[in-house]
Amino acid sequence: MGSLSSRMLWGWGRRAPGQPSAGGEEEEMVEAAMAALDEAEDESEEAGPTTSQLGLKRKSDTGGPHEKEPPRKRAKDSSESVYEALFLRGEDSDVQIRALGEAWNLHRVYLCQSGYFASMFSGAWREATMNTIELQMPDENIDREALHKALGSLYQDSVCVPPSRVVSILATASMLQLDKLIQQCGEVMKETVSAQTVCSYYYSAESYGLQNIKTMCFQWLLDNLMTQRSEQLLREISLDLMKELIASSELFVMEVEMDVYTKLKKWMFLQLQPTWTGPCRALLSDANSWFFRSKRELEGTPFLETQQGRAFVPVFQQLRLAYIICDLPSARTIDQDAVIPAAWLTPVYKEQWLAFLRAEQIRELEPINVNVSHLQGNSMRCGAQLRRDEICSWRWTGFNFGWDLVVSYNNRRIIFRRSVLNRCCGLRVSLLWQRKIAFRLRLASLDRAGSAVFRKDTEYQILALRKDQELVVVNLENQDVAFPIYVSCNFLYLCREGHCPQ
Repeated sequence: MGSLSSRMLWGWGRRAPGQPSAGGEEEEMVEAAMAALDEAEDESEEAGPTTSQLGLKRKSDTGGPHEKEPPRKRAKDSSESVYEALFLRGEDSDVQIRALGEAWNLHRVYLCQSGYFASMFSGAWREATMNTIELQMPDENIDREALHKALGSLYQDSVCVPPSRVVSILATASMLQLDKLIQQCGEVMKETVSAQTVCSYYYSAESYGLQNIKTMCFQWLLDNLMTQRSEQLLREISLDLMKELIASSELFVMEVEMDVYTKLKKWMFLQLQPTWTGPCRALLSDANSWFFRSKRELEGTPFLETQQGRAFVPVFQQLRLAYIICDLPSARTIDQDAVIPAAWLTPVYKEQWLAFLRAEQIRELEPINVNVSHLQGNSMRCGAQLRRDEICSWRWTGFNFGWDLVVSYNNRRIIFRRSVLNRCCGLRVSLLWQRKIAFRLRLASLDRAGSAVFRKDTEYQILALRKDQELVVVNLENQDVAFPIYVSCNFLYLCREGHCPQ
């Protein structure tokens, strides 16, 4: 009995230097398997199935020549009989595959549909002539059930891939180089992505090269991270993945940047306390209590400067602090939590104050060159939810620089209006005759699983509003939309000097 290394398998497909081709013997094996298949079908019709012993090869008849490629799979009615006779019962098997404590009596002619086995049997390797091959599984995602399903797919026209087993089957199909099965797993993932599956699908797609599935899962997380209340989802998001999500300008933020900080605080708590159990509504209060105790024990040392907290620094560095400290309650919370070091906040306070002074005291409105990448990396992220198709309006706290920007939804239109009435809004209202901001608006409707059923984005635009002027920024007339609609906006104040919040 031979033993086969998983590392060796991935390298098959190239003939060892100086080794002659085993083409003649391979042709004989294929012809023998073809003859065995034909005879098995004849006998199953006349006298029922027979059982052959492992390793016995049958010589082909001297009649006509046989084709040297695997036989085409029969119609659906015969496909099941082929599967039952040849795969399940192993009739006329010419090779035994052993792995994970199980043995399968199979046929080289069918196994060669797999790139993995085709390379194994066509090269000048010792396994090409062995009757028993033992495989070592290189991937912990591969189990006996998944391997059984993948091997059986070589004897069937179609295979059912349950969503609960798709990751294991994808891992197995990737090792065996079964392109059609890999594609089918991708289709199953597309149809079943949800809060319960998105992270496992993302990591699997990353491991097995399904870039389209990885992109789809990442977009799902951008759409749903701030709206989902699943603590299990937060537990499953890794540090690297969370860093990418928080850094993205595509993140659907609900309501303002402070909510991103709050979400990160919950996530970090669950990463540090994976055994936490409790109702979802208690998660934030329990997290706050835990960080308060940590602050007291560490005598006020910011948590991100502690040994436990250093791993989370790259994630929290993606927060756009300039849009958190503009709101007094948010600034107080940041200070009381003592999660973020003061050394991070001091330059932000300085820059934000200077930006406010420039907004008030620089009156010239010369042309401004705006770089889109700068907008994406430094814009304020905020959002709202339109629950029903009815008139409503709102403001986003923290967006000031003298602006009182009122957002309203009316008659399937989203409208921006610059109000100069001195109502309750951040800082005082500026009476400068015109202000400029860059903005982009994105809308999405999500189904119960979190997948987008409607999406509409605008390009980045320069908005220059005079006092009490309004502008229709999105028109949804004659469009088939489903409520609720999530509205996400990116803002960046533009001043003549080109200094923008960092």
